[in-house]
Amino acid sequence: MSRLAGTLWEGIAMARTRAAPDPDAPPRAVALPCGFGAEQAAALAALAPGSGPAALPRLAEGWIAPLAARGEKLGHFADASAAVGFAESLRALLLSGRGAAGASLWRGEAKAPPRFVLNLPAFLDAGGGFDVAGYRRAVGLGVLALDIWTGAKAVRLAVGFADLAGLIAGLGHRYDTAEGRAIGAAIAALTRGAAEAESGRIAARLGAKEPVALFAPAPPGETPIPGLAAAARAALDEAAGCAGLRHQALVALAPPDQVERLLGAETGGLAPAPGASRIAVDAHGWVADVPTAAALRIGPQAAARLLAPVPHEAHAAMVLAVAPFLHAAPPMPVAEAAPARPAAPVAPRHEGARPTGGVWRASVGGHKVTLRTTEDAAGRPVEVAIALTKEGAAYRSLMDATMQAVTLGLAHGVPLTAFVEAYAYTRFGPAGAVEGDPAFSRATSVLDWAFRRLAFEYLGRRDLPDPSEADCAPDTVGRPAEQAPLLPLDLPRSPPRGRRSQLRLVG
Repeated sequence: MSRLAGTLWEGIAMARTRAAPDPDAPPRAVALPCGFGAEQAAALAALAPGSGPAALPRLAEGWIAPLAARGEKLGHFADASAAVGFAESLRALLLSGRGAAGASLWRGEAKAPPRFVLNLPAFLDAGGGFDVAGYRRAVGLGVLALDIWTGAKAVRLAVGFADLAGLIAGLGHRYDTAEGRAIGAAIAALTRGAAEAESGRIAARLGAKEPVALFAPAPPGETPIPGLAAAARAALDEAAGCAGLRHQALVALAPPDQVERLLGAETGGLAPAPGASRIAVDAHGWVADVPTAAALRIGPQAAARLLAPVPHEAHAAMVLAVAPFLHAAPPMPVAEAAPARPAAPVAPRHEGARPTGGVWRASVGGHKVTLRTTEDAAGRPVEVAIALTKEGAAYRSLMDATMQAVTLGLAHGVPLTAFVEAYAYTRFGPAGAVEGDPAFSRATSVLDWAFRRLAFEYLGRRDLPDPSEADCAPDTVGRPAEQAPLLPLDLPRSPPRGRRSQLRLVG
């Protein structure tokens, strides 16, 4: 720990916990600041190589300290104290959740294109505004870090931002409005101006490689955020006043990786928010809807209005507003935004009140299962989903695909009765005792319990009794009447040569 003495790490209280990079991986011991949560712990577990213990200070110093040393050799810093200040600034960005290098720097992947990401909601100040000066400095720090990492040779860097949707909501505006697009365009313009201004300062020290673009897109004349439009214009003017630039391209957005998760960003780049809550495993091991950080920041009532999912056209409109200030086209979505989820309730609901659907939790054969439905105005199920906490990725994917097929069937008029008849009493593990649902004591599979529960709830059916204990045994093959017919044993008897002569190769 001697190399951490005298740095910001020395005064940070650390906590030890266990986290897995994904639900199918074994947990590993990690150490990170006490203010970081479970999501950050999982991200750290994914970023750290190997499977042993991982500590955030040591892992971060794996790229921060070499950058400071290399930058001094390249002539970026006037003296050793400037290099020390550069490293401390990177540590402060990381600890505040404002920014960090992309995963390739954390993992030391020399061949992977490096990037630097800034978490926009982390620049919200206590008064509900945006820390323009702090963001501008952070952009310049990212440009300098990437230039050092590439040995001051690369002409294309990738400094980007994340969670624009969370920033817009935190400022009290909806993503799919003219105000939201003005904020996005101004943030992108500020990013470009600050990045090119830093490139100009590097060029003044090491020599210019690119001319200054005298004509740049004009930023928004005004935004709902006081001072943001003026700061964007000032940054672009500063860049235009440089004698030359060191880089050809600087600002680019990329699909998020584990670093966004470590910083606490909830959406990548320009992506809209999928809702005011997200699926997570709670303290008791159940899959549940929990409020997002953006929802907690603005409160449940504002979250329901500001974080509601938006149509694909709203994302496309944001791209059109922001793209002129980027040096590379932003990634576009591959699918429509997810259906809206309500914000977390602020008061307990009365029994039976389900304004958007139902949620049932049970343990089937010792495996925790959460069944969810979304209802139409008449109270009929229009969407069904099952979440599991202990199963492997292949099993969960199969269950997700099955529930998507059921949802599509319901949307096209297939009655729920047909699905109940198809899936009730299906046999596959996990199976056995049902705990947590007083209406059922045993189930032959997760699907058996789920669809008998749906029949009980929506069809009023009480004619689907629990299977016997023998029916739930792992080696049962079912009753003769439930077995599929066997293939006939009297297959046509023809000599091998005759059967071969009937085959024909087609191309």
